[in-house]
Amino acid sequence: MQVVRSDLVDGATQPSHFRPMAKTAVASERPPCRLYLITPSAIPDLVAFVGNLEAALDAGDVAALQIRLKDADDATVLAAVAALKSVAQVRGVAVILNDRPDLAARSGCDGVHLGQSDGSVAQARSLMGRDAMIGVTCHDSRELAMDAAEAGADYVAFGAFFPTATKATVHRPDPEILTIWQETVEIPCVAIGGITADTAAGLARAGADFVAVSAAVWSHPDGPAAAVRELDRALASLA
Repeated sequence: MQVVRSDLVDGATQPSHFRPMAKTAVASERPPCRLYLITPSAIPDLVAFVGNLEAALDAGDVAALQIRLKDADDATVLAAVAALKSVAQVRGVAVILNDRPDLAARSGCDGVHLGQSDGSVAQARSLMGRDAMIGVTCHDSRELAMDAAEAGADYVAFGAFFPTATKATVHRPDPEILTIWQETVEIPCVAIGGITADTAAGLARAGADFVAVSAAVWSHPDGPAAAVRELDRALASLA
């Protein structure tokens, strides 16, 4: 279930950048929950943000970085991917673009995250290839999540579990949805929405394979590195 990128060897790319986020069908022990980091919805100073990202990724275990720029034009999104992708990938962090499988494929992202109105898993797969990581927002619905899994998604995301200023939300799932999913379905689940170091461990304990965090990292009073260290300690406390 870990997100692992392979390095370039003698200038040639390995067949797959990473192992898909998939659970082993029979496992004696569940892998630890990991951090899934999401960018702010706008990055006005890309150069400064690169420094913040480097500090955050060096501060603890981060499985994936989702680049989520809302209301940005294609050129802005592609510029952000170009600046951030190598920072993440050189550290073994998979890069996932929000909403846009076409731009994700064009820019060499490891995957794409789809909302319910962002097209189908099949369409994204045809654009990005069989090795791409495709995730789907499923709000508070196990039915939507089952549909995504059956369509070939590599992970599903439930939320928002807590109030969040990052985006408007109308769904508020009970953490039990993570427990039920963990017990019955093979592909991993991501918990998202207003998660902080104080609440991450509870969602991981409930069954989240990954916790997605944005504002609690980038708006932390002591900086993103301090935030990642706090989240890392919270998740490690369950080991």
